[in-house]
Amino acid sequence: MRSQGGTVDPHQHRPAPARRLRIPGGRDGHRMLLVAFIDKTGTGLWATALPLYFTQVTAMTLAQVGLLIGLSGAIGIAGAPLAGRLADRFPITRVLIWAQLLRAAALLALLTTHDFTLLLLYSAIGALPDRASNVLTKLYAARVAGPRRVRYQAFNRTVSNLGWAVGGLGAAAALALATTTAYQTLLIANALSYAVIAALTLRCAEPPSPSRITTGSTTSPATPTTPTKPSSPWRDRTFLLFTATEAVLYLDDAILQIGMPLWIVHATDAPLGLAPLLLVLNSLLVVVFQVPLARFGATPTAARTLLTPLAGLFLTGCLAMTASAAGDRWTAVAALTTAAVALTFAEMIHATASWELSVALAPADTQGAYLGVHGLAASTQRSAGPLLVTAVIAAGPLAWPLLGAGFAATCLAQRRLVRRRLPHHPLSVPPVTVSEHQ
Repeated sequence: MRSQGGTVDPHQHRPAPARRLRIPGGRDGHRMLLVAFIDKTGTGLWATALPLYFTQVTAMTLAQVGLLIGLSGAIGIAGAPLAGRLADRFPITRVLIWAQLLRAAALLALLTTHDFTLLLLYSAIGALPDRASNVLTKLYAARVAGPRRVRYQAFNRTVSNLGWAVGGLGAAAALALATTTAYQTLLIANALSYAVIAALTLRCAEPPSPSRITTGSTTSPATPTTPTKPSSPWRDRTFLLFTATEAVLYLDDAILQIGMPLWIVHATDAPLGLAPLLLVLNSLLVVVFQVPLARFGATPTAARTLLTPLAGLFLTGCLAMTASAAGDRWTAVAALTTAAVALTFAEMIHATASWELSVALAPADTQGAYLGVHGLAASTQRSAGPLLVTAVIAAGPLAWPLLGAGFAATCLAQRRLVRRRLPHHPLSVPPVTVSEHQ
């Protein structure tokens, strides 16, 4: 554009603050966000239907469903540390592709049988790459975004939950039909999503290794260093205890995905269709609030501070679950909605704190191994979580406040545990110069 004087407007060619500049990770980071969206859209279609598929299509009992999900999750625990070790040795994108393809194959195998043993086998095979992919995507975020990893992870969770919302709406429509064909369609759609993201991941370049993006480092790349033996997370008592507490705090996932649908059916007067709608609500809240909340955990000290309000949110959610069984249909709907909102904010705050604390406690030379061990927390929860949640459901409404008290105690214990190990400088916020404020 030219000004009135006929000269070129100097503002015409000035680069506008594009969205690409606000989201860390560059082109490959943005492409991986699309991968996350498609992945979670497929998962959102299937997650709510999973326990119902096993009870309605394969005629399993409630106890068998809990046992199958729990045992397959226990076998899948090995996927997290295995992924961390592989990511330290091989291109992370290639490991991700194989994990995604194996997830698709294992899921489709469920359609071939109603035999409990075979269903357990296929579920266990699928659990390995499923747990591995969670660790690999976190490692990718740490490597592609460097010191802005917390912000990138917040965007990752945002698009992932947007995918959950889209998938959840599709699941709600299919579950309204409550037919075998509807359940099978949801399963196949999820498997196809894994094939699509494998093709997209193939187009992503390999991000830098952790040793080249160590945040807060002032050592010149040319400065000679003395080779040292890599750190081992298995000999790091504080990190192992931190991971153990994390396994407890990840239980919100089991409550929302497994516990709430089963609780609605077996203990409340709420309609069955409320279950996927609450997962949609969960996803929409994350889409709106995850990125803004990320700034409250952008440093290790700030992340540690979040553990106190996290305790209150967990307790509130569990008390609301108890209240949902004490009234009529609409009282149950209101209480379950309150529980979903409280547990969703707990999920977001825990995700922010957990991500920053796990990276802050991990040495750069073995970041993959450390985050792989940290991935055991989510894997253990997926194994023990369904068993614990089904036990709480079987015990009745008064078991939920006890679970909430356990959550609160764990938050406060973790807050004390990590205090001495945290660095005194922020790891996720790059140094800010005066020009960056202008």
